[in-house]
Order: sequence, then structure tokens, then C-alpha cells
Amino acid sequence: MPKLILLRHLKSQWNLENRFAGWTDGPLCEEGKKNAGDVAQKLFSFKIDKIYTSPLFRNQDTVVRVLEINNKYPLFVYLDEGKMKKWGNYKDISENDMPVFVSEKLNERYYGELQGKDKNKTMEEYGTEKVRLWRRSFDVPPPGGESLKDTFKRVVPFYRKHVERDLKMGNNVLIVSSHNPLRALVKYIEQISDKDIINVEIPYAGLVEYELDEKLKVKNKRML
Repeated sequence: MPKLILLRHLKSQWNLENRFAGWTDGPLCEEGKKNAGDVAQKLFSFKIDKIYTSPLFRNQDTVVRVLEINNKYPLFVYLDEGKMKKWGNYKDISENDMPVFVSEKLNERYYGELQGKDKNKTMEEYGTEKVRLWRRSFDVPPPGGESLKDTFKRVVPFYRKHVERDLKMGNNVLIVSSHNPLRALVKYIEQISDKDIINVEIPYAGLVEYELDEKLKVKNKRML
């Protein structure tokens, strides 16, 4: 049976500084980089056939670091329209190369006016409960930004078009992304209600493994 593995990126500098990152493209922090070895050891206890990620640097850098530890090297294949899709292709790869399919559909939610702001100061300004709704509810967006519902609408069709096809072929698939795209996928895969998704969180460098049946229903779930 195929496996689907979700990996939240290693801790970033703005995670460390407790700032809303969203689509802002910052690096990993040193603490996050040091966790790559532990993640790689858990991740490659079984074969990974396909990897999907977003163009945000913290996601791609996570992919690079966990692959290099296992003597694998990513070849990023861009799925969105543009010259990178047309010109950044390849024909022959070695046994150490791993194609990694990239789309901004897997980017973190857009935090709008909150991007770059300190989370604690934002709670002081707007109130803890309102900020929690902006961050964790399904359909309450932050000012000028995306709700989880908006994120769901771009992530899940991408998953159904690309990832489900690979899973039905028996491939083990790894998705490396940010928190809210992964929460959207967890909601879809586990059929979590709009109300209950507020309680779902995945830690930095957190790994969720699903074993699926032939209809892509969950047979087993593990937090690695």
C-alpha cells in the first residue's frame, strides 16, 4: 500500500523570531538546520518515490538538507507556468538525483497585513482569541490575507491532480510544505470538520505518515 508523508519545514528564522512569515521568503534558522539529521533518519527508513514542495526557500532548503544526508540530490521541476517550467527540465538523471516537483500552490497561506509582524504584539493589539481565529480557524482570514479555506481551495485540487495520481500508481510520496497547506491536506485526508480543524497543529519539522488503501483511504496514521 502507498505511503503519504507530510513534512513541515525545519524551523525558520522568522519562526524563531515569532513573526508571521506567510509568503515572505526567509531562511531556516540554525536550530532548524541542526534538526535535519533527525528528520532524514526517520524519513528514509522507507523508499521515497516522489517529492512535492513549494518555491519558498525554507521549504526547498529543508528538502535539500534531508536529501543530502541520504546522499540524494534534488532536481527541482517547476509545475507552474513560466520559463522555469519550459527550460528547467531534464532528460537523464543519476541514481542519486531525486526529482522534486515545485508549485506555489503548496505555499504557506498569505497573511496579508500581518506578514512580518510579531505574533505576541499582534495578540496584544487585537486580542488572543481573534488572532487564534485568524491563525487556526477554517474560514476567518487575517486582514488582507487568506483563510485556511482559501488555502484549502488551492492546495487540495493540486493534491488531487498530481499526488493522488502518484499514490494510485503505488508510489510513496513526500510533501514538504508550510503549516497551513499541510493542515489543509490533513483536513481533506482525514475528513476533519470545519469546526474541529482549529485544534490541528503540526510542529516544526513534524512528520505525519499515512498508509493508504487502494481507494486512498487512511488505513494507518503515525506521527514520526
